[in-house]
Amino acid sequence: MAKFEVYPDESGEYRFRLRARNGQIIAVSQGYKSKESCVRGIQSVKANAPTARIVFLEEEPDIKKGVGVSV
Repeated sequence: MAKFEVYPDESGEYRFRLRARNGQIIAVSQGYKSKESCVRGIQSVKANAPTARIVFLEEEPDIKKGVGVSV
């Protein structure tokens, strides 16, 4: 079964990583100031991922203009 792991990083912030059933790390989060914020980040990923689009960005995307190709 896949799982989210919450851990402290070197700077004292909390991060999560998503591990696949085979143990491979398939996603890593940003740093969060508290465990609670980190858990909210996990909850957000779980809520938003099922309907998220796949977007291929150019090599140097213009994030403000949203340049990319959606799938």
